[in-house]
Amino acid sequence: MTMYPENESAFQDRHIGPRADEVSEMLAAMNADSLEAVIDDTIPSRIRRADSLKIPAGLGEHEYLNHVRAIAGKNKVVKSLLGQGYFGTIVPSVIKRNVFENPGWYTQYTPYQPEIAQGRLEALLNFQTMVMDLTAMEVANASLLDEGTAAAEAMSMLFGIARHGSNGHPTNRFFVSDRCLLQTFDVVRTRALPLGIEVVRGDHTTFRFDNTFFGTLIQYPAEDGEVLDYRPFVNLAHEAGVKVVVATDLLALAMLKPPGEFGADVAVGNSQRFGVPLGFGGPHAAFFATKKEYIRSMPGRIIGVSVDSQESTAYRMTLQTREQHIRREKATSNICTAEALLAIMAGFYGAYHGPEGIRRIAARTHERAAVLASRLGELGFRLTHKFFFDTLRIETSGKAEAKKILAAALAHGYNLRTVGDSAVGISLDETVTKEDVDALTDVFRSARRSKKNLRHQTRTNTSIQETLRRSSPFMTHPVFQSYHSEHGMMRYIKGLENKDLSLVHSMIPLGSCTMKLNAATELMPVSWDEFSSIHPFAPAGQVSGYRTVFAEMERMLCEITGLHASSLQPNSGAQGELTGLLVICAYHADHKAPHRNIALIPSSAHGTNPASAVMAGMKVVVVQCDEMGNIDVDDLRMKAESCSDSLGALMVTYPSTHGVFEERIQEICSIVHKNGGLVYMDGANMNAQVGLTSPALIGADVCHINLHKTFSIPHGGGGPGMGPICVSKALAPYLPGHFAVNTGGSKSIPAVASAPWSSASILLISYGYMKMLGGQGMTDATRYAILNANYLKARLEQHFPVLYQGKKGRVAHEFILNMKQFKEFGVEVEDIAKRLMDYGFHAPTVSFPVAGTMMIEPTESESKTELDRFTDALISIRKEIQEIADGHASKDDNVLKNAPHTARMIAADSWTHPYSRTKAAYPLPYLLTNKFWPSVGRIDNTYGDRNLVCSCPPVESYEEVVASNAAHAD
Repeated sequence: MTMYPENESAFQDRHIGPRADEVSEMLAAMNADSLEAVIDDTIPSRIRRADSLKIPAGLGEHEYLNHVRAIAGKNKVVKSLLGQGYFGTIVPSVIKRNVFENPGWYTQYTPYQPEIAQGRLEALLNFQTMVMDLTAMEVANASLLDEGTAAAEAMSMLFGIARHGSNGHPTNRFFVSDRCLLQTFDVVRTRALPLGIEVVRGDHTTFRFDNTFFGTLIQYPAEDGEVLDYRPFVNLAHEAGVKVVVATDLLALAMLKPPGEFGADVAVGNSQRFGVPLGFGGPHAAFFATKKEYIRSMPGRIIGVSVDSQESTAYRMTLQTREQHIRREKATSNICTAEALLAIMAGFYGAYHGPEGIRRIAARTHERAAVLASRLGELGFRLTHKFFFDTLRIETSGKAEAKKILAAALAHGYNLRTVGDSAVGISLDETVTKEDVDALTDVFRSARRSKKNLRHQTRTNTSIQETLRRSSPFMTHPVFQSYHSEHGMMRYIKGLENKDLSLVHSMIPLGSCTMKLNAATELMPVSWDEFSSIHPFAPAGQVSGYRTVFAEMERMLCEITGLHASSLQPNSGAQGELTGLLVICAYHADHKAPHRNIALIPSSAHGTNPASAVMAGMKVVVVQCDEMGNIDVDDLRMKAESCSDSLGALMVTYPSTHGVFEERIQEICSIVHKNGGLVYMDGANMNAQVGLTSPALIGADVCHINLHKTFSIPHGGGGPGMGPICVSKALAPYLPGHFAVNTGGSKSIPAVASAPWSSASILLISYGYMKMLGGQGMTDATRYAILNANYLKARLEQHFPVLYQGKKGRVAHEFILNMKQFKEFGVEVEDIAKRLMDYGFHAPTVSFPVAGTMMIEPTESESKTELDRFTDALISIRKEIQEIADGHASKDDNVLKNAPHTARMIAADSWTHPYSRTKAAYPLPYLLTNKFWPSVGRIDNTYGDRNLVCSCPPVESYEEVVASNAAHAD
C-alpha cells in the first residue's frame, strides 16, 4: 500500500515553475545533457562554491506560519503614543483587503510601460494632487523612501540650484533647526558630508544667516509638538537668499496654515498616518513638494498627464530624462525607486475620507489632545508649549515622577516618550478614543494622587493660534468627493487594478528586475498586528520577535554572500549602493586615506552606480567593455594603476549587466586590491549566484542585495524595496548606526534611513522566502533561474540575435536580444514592446544596458507553459516584422506601429487599417480565452513633457477630450 508522506508538499515545488518532466524537454531544446551540465557551462569553475549553504532545510508553508506566529508572539503590541514622525492609523478595510493584500496591486512593476499601468498611474497622480493641496505647493512627486531621505533630497536639490547660480561664491552650508526630528537630522548629515555640505544645527529663533548658506530645514509642527509661527524666520531666510525646506505632517495641515502659504520652497514629510501601518518603521511613502520652477531638479518620479493615439487622456511618468539613474555621473541624487504601493494606499485613504473626513479626523485628534492637555493642567502639570496639534510635552516634578508616569502608562497599555530627564511626551492619533484619554488622565492623576474626577471634561478650545489656522480649501478634485461609500471605493480600486498588467496576468520578463513569485505565505505575516502595529522606537523589550528575525536574516545573508557582517538598514537597492560606498569611504578615512575617492565603474553598469558614487563624494572613472560585453581588463588595469594613490573602489555587477559570468572576475578584483581599492559588488543579479557562487568568492569586500528581486519582496508598482548590505570583517566596524537603537558597527557611519531597520515589516517576506526554501531550495532556485533563461535563449536565438553569451554559449539568469536590425524596416524596439501588450505581456527591459535591445529575465518561478507562451508571442511578432520586410504589410500602418490596440479601437465602427481586427487583437489562439486589454493606446511622450500637468486634471479636460473625440468621429 502506498503511503502519503507525513510532511506537506515542499514550498520549493510551489515556488519553482518547471516540473520534472518538463526539464528534460527544456534541456533537449538547449542541447544539454543535464541541468548540472548547464550550470557547469555557465559559471566558471574557479568561483563555484565547494560546499552547500549552511542554512537549514526548508519549512512547509503551514509549518512556517506556525513558526513565524510563535515569533510574532514575542513582540508586544502596545499603543505607542511616541510620535516622532510615526503614528497609529486606521487602515480602512476596503484598502487593506483590496490593495495592501492584493497581488493585482503589489506584484505590478514600475510603470515604465504606461499603456498597461494606467490604474496605478492614476492612483499615484491622486497622491501627488493630495500632497500638493495639503501643502499648498505647486508640484509634488510620486513618493520617496522616508522623511529623512526626502529632507536630504531637498537639501541636495537646493545645493545643486545654489551652485548653478552662485557665480563661484561658496554657498555650502545648510541650517537645520534643533526642533527637527533627530532621525531626519541624522540622514541629512549622512548625505551632506560626502557632498561637501556643512550642516549647522541650532536654535532658529536666534540664528542669523550669512552668504555661505543656501538652505534651511524646519519642522512644522516641531518634533516635540509645538506649533510655531515660522513666518519671520522664513522672511529672514529669503532676505538672505536662503531656500526653506519645511518638514511637515499631512494630517496637521488639515488644520494648520500650509507651508506654501508662508513661503516654503520645499515641503517634505511622511504620509504614513494616512492609512499605512507602522510596521516597526516601514515601508511608508514620504512626500516631496516644491515650486514648479524646480520641477526639472526634483528627485523621484513624477506622474503627468498626456494623451494617447486616440487623443484620450492618459497618464505617464513625465520628464523621465531627469531621473537620476539616466543622468549617471551627472546625477544630483541616486533615487531609483519610490514607495509606490504605500503612496497608492495613502492616496486611496484621502479619496475614501475626502476633505471633510480628513478634517474630522484631524479635528478629533486635536480635540482629544486639547482635552487631555486641559485635564493635565487641572492636575497641576505644566505643558511646555501653549500651541500644539496632537503632541504634548508635559513637565513633571522630576526624574522620579516622570519614570513613575511612564511605568504606569505602560501598565495601562501605552508607550509614552521620555523627553530629557523630567518631561513626558504624548502624541495622539486617530486611533485614540475617549476611553484612551480617560485612561491617560488616570495615569497622571495617580502620579499626583489626585482624587479629581475630570472625565466630565470632554471639550475645550483649540490650541492652534488663530494666525496659523488653515482657511484655504484642499482636495477639491472630484476624485476626493466621489468614493466615500465602501461599494464606491471598492469599485474604484478594482477599476484601476483592472487597467494594470501584473504577475496575476502573465510573466513580467524584465531583465535586471527579477519579477519572481511573491508567495502569499511570505506576505501574510506583514498584516499581522504583532508586526504591523509596532512603532519603530518601541522599547527593546517589546520587539524581541523582530530582533529574532533580523538576527537570523543577517546570519543567512552572510552565509549566502560569504561575507562577515550585514546591515538591514538601507531601504532600497540604490540606498544599499550608497551605504556600501559610504562604508568604504569611512574605512579609507579611518586608515588615513580619505583621498582615496576614485570609483572605477564599467560602462555597462546600471545608472545608479555612478549616481551613487557621486552621492558618496567619489569621482567616477569609466572602464570600457570589450566587444563581448566583458570588462576590458587591460583598460581596468591601466586606469587602476594610473590612479593607484587615489583609487577608492571598483563598482561591479556580477554576473554582468550583460547577463554573463565574466571569466576574469577574480583577476579584476585582484587588480583593484593591489592598487589600494576595495570592491563593491552590485547585488542586482544575485538571483544567479545564491548557493552556487558568492560575492566573497569573486573577491568583493561589500555588496548590496535587492530583497525585492532575489528574495521575493514584491515590487509594488515601483516600491517598496530593501537593499541591505553585507561586508567583510575589515568593513564591519563602519556599518550604519542609529540614534535611537544600538545598531551598526563600533565606528558606525550615521544613519542612512529614518528608522533603525527602515522598512522592517517587509523583511518578513524575505525571511519567509529563506526559511521555506532553505539552503537547498534557494540553490535550486538559482539553478532553475539559469535553466529558464537558457531555455528562452535557445528558443529565441533562431529568430533574434543574442548580443552576449559566455564562452560555452550559455547566459546567466538573463540575456539581451538585439532589435537594431529591424530599424531598416521602420520597426523600433519600442514598437515591439508595445506590440507585446497585445499579446498580454509586459515588455522585457528596453534599451538597457544597450540601446535598441531587450533584456529578458524569466526567473525560476515561471513554468515551461508560460515560457513557451512568451516565446510564441515574440516569435509571432518576428513574423509580423518579416511581413513588413517582405512588403506584405505597410511600413507605416501596421500592427506594430499602431500597438497597443485597445478594446475601444477594435470595437470602433470605423476601421481603416490594412490588417484585420482579429490580427490586431487576437494574433495567437490563447488570446481568445485569456485576453488582457490595454486601457489606452500608445501614449504621446513628447506631448506630456511639453504640456506639464502633474495633478489630477480638471473635469473640464475630460469634457474637452470627449468633445475632441466626437469631432474626429464626425
